[in-house]
Amino acid sequence: MQDLTNITLGEGLKLYREKVSILKKGYAQESYRIDALVRAPMASKVMRDIQSPDIADYRDWRLGQKNLRTGKPISAATVRLEMSLLSSVFDVARIEWGACGPNPVTDVRKPAPPPGRDRRLQPREERRIMRYCHNHPTFELYSVIVLALETAMRQGEILKLQWSHINLRQGIAHLPETKNGSKRDVPLSVKAREAIMRLGVKTQGRVFGYTSNGLKSAWRLMNMRLGIEDLHFHDLRHEATSRLFELGTLDMMEVAAITGHKSLSMLKRYTHLRAVRLVKKLEGHKHRGHLAVLGHLVPYPAIAEQTPEGTVVRVLDFEGLQATASTAEQAIRSAQDALLRHLMVSLRDKLPVPQPDQYLDLVDEDDVIMLDPLSQYSALPGSSEPAHTFLQ
Repeated sequence: MQDLTNITLGEGLKLYREKVSILKKGYAQESYRIDALVRAPMASKVMRDIQSPDIADYRDWRLGQKNLRTGKPISAATVRLEMSLLSSVFDVARIEWGACGPNPVTDVRKPAPPPGRDRRLQPREERRIMRYCHNHPTFELYSVIVLALETAMRQGEILKLQWSHINLRQGIAHLPETKNGSKRDVPLSVKAREAIMRLGVKTQGRVFGYTSNGLKSAWRLMNMRLGIEDLHFHDLRHEATSRLFELGTLDMMEVAAITGHKSLSMLKRYTHLRAVRLVKKLEGHKHRGHLAVLGHLVPYPAIAEQTPEGTVVRVLDFEGLQATASTAEQAIRSAQDALLRHLMVSLRDKLPVPQPDQYLDLVDEDDVIMLDPLSQYSALPGSSEPAHTFLQ
């Protein structure tokens, strides 16, 4: 048997990877952390000689480094994970290898945990992403994102889906293996089933051809081209979980059964309800009709164009909704009246009304007029002042 009483930390880390990490589901991520730890100055020290001050020095040294890929400082969350891994290595070395005494990591303060992410996907971002995916040469990308938003499944769970585990008749996707080690059945909404069926249903094999790195690359490129900042793929799981709560029909245990969260405290961290939902709850039922009307009568973007017939004001979010007049002021007022009539008829007939900005990315925002159906005046392009002050 190999004598491990005087191995260095670097040797212990590599042995841990070969004997312990290899058996874990998160082997790839843990292997990356081991690579970082092996490069640390204390990796050359004998494990038995490493004390708590050495671990504290490592913590401070690591926090002062920068990520080679992004150029940003190493996060506190990364250092916490590395220290947890170090602690496990020392525990195994003490108990199974006899390579050290007490665990020197246990008495060292970890960096304060960062606040949980509360990034919500904005409606305009979602519309732009969906339009981008519809035109993407890899048609699977659209279905991947729809599934993430409709089911709250993790990226790895989506990419590992097998056709044999999907029951479209019952509307269930069976996940035999998940991150936390337990299996679960995920209910599929109508949108989720449509996203799967558009791929061409098969009897066996993987549903998606994407690899983890391939999807990360496609996601990164999409955000770069659309100019969307600080949106991670995992944020779609946050978004989906929040939307499940916002339905108002599911309790926490039912949401946990769908998302696979085992810790209810962790589930609370993922749920960031939109303020507009809370406003409706605060108002209760007594002003429901009033809120419904006000929710429809909001400003919409429009653009004004000069033509031989006069000024044409076109409302971007409604096809064919425009007004023409000899002056810009008259055209704007006519467009406001037309928008108000259209919104009220839609409310009366219970017709869907688009959110006010889904086509803004197709025009120069400096040319946009915000057309308020309830205001006497609307602002001209490039100004916050009302139109009448410029059109006299």
